[in-house]
Amino acid sequence: MKETGPPEQPEAHISVMAGPAIEWLAIHPDGVYVDCTAGLGGHSEAIVRQLEGGRLIALDRDPEAVRRTTERLRPYPQATVICANYAALETVLDEAGVSQADGVLIDAGISSSQLDDPARGFTFQQDGPLDMRMNPGEGISAAELLARSDEAAIERILREYGDVRPVKRLAAGLTERARAGRLTTTAALVEAVQEILNVRHKIPEEVRTVFQALRIAVNAELEHLGTGLRQAAHRLRPGGRLVAIAFHSGEDRIVKQVFQELGRPRHERYPDGRTKRTIPPILRILTRGPVQPSRDEIARNPRSQSAKLRAAERLDNNGG
Repeated sequence: MKETGPPEQPEAHISVMAGPAIEWLAIHPDGVYVDCTAGLGGHSEAIVRQLEGGRLIALDRDPEAVRRTTERLRPYPQATVICANYAALETVLDEAGVSQADGVLIDAGISSSQLDDPARGFTFQQDGPLDMRMNPGEGISAAELLARSDEAAIERILREYGDVRPVKRLAAGLTERARAGRLTTTAALVEAVQEILNVRHKIPEEVRTVFQALRIAVNAELEHLGTGLRQAAHRLRPGGRLVAIAFHSGEDRIVKQVFQELGRPRHERYPDGRTKRTIPPILRILTRGPVQPSRDEIARNPRSQSAKLRAAERLDNNGG
């Protein structure tokens, strides 16, 4: 397989928007903070270095990320690293004895370490098993997902998670190859997309978006993101901050929707339509629009180019 083609998302072992993330978290030295996507531990270390008497809980669903972050944070006894999905954040905090946090950070998407290892199946630049699971011990691989899905399901995955075009032709071609047992490696998937689109001498942009769509589907990333954001918001103490970094439109749309949902009053109604009560908002949105990386950061870390950061603050129990 050729090494040229459209860039994959992470291009450096640098934490994306670390400076703005720390700034928006507004860290108190004695506070309790949660890094929901530890990755290589860059954001976690940036947080824990500002704590004096406080506590950091770092979690990741990827056991290898947990191992690396545990090693990186070994000099910091106030840090706890846990292997968990942030969609189970409330359970994680309960088991850690934390009722409320002063800040929560979610850096969505894929990490450089996952992309660098061809055995994980995330990269289209090197051959490997078509896996794509963030936790290799959970769920089914991308190859299994393709083999078990009908054409309509594959079309929906490509459209909703990758905005892939031409979606019908790709869905039909991938379904045929998967049923024949021909899509078990990343190289086979790249070659399939090339054949379907009749692009033989380069890796077309559609390869990147097909890989992205399958990865999101395999890991239920968007569903978990919405769940994790809501749980994080409800476990913040008044004045606590929720910061989320997204890398594509689907992720950013969910962050924006959850912030808007929790940032306005809601009304419960009786079955006959009469208003039962008004539930006050629990978040105040701090960023009018998404905060994007500076030109200097993009030059240092090309991965950050598509990043969008949003931040919100927990209101008191009365919504005031």
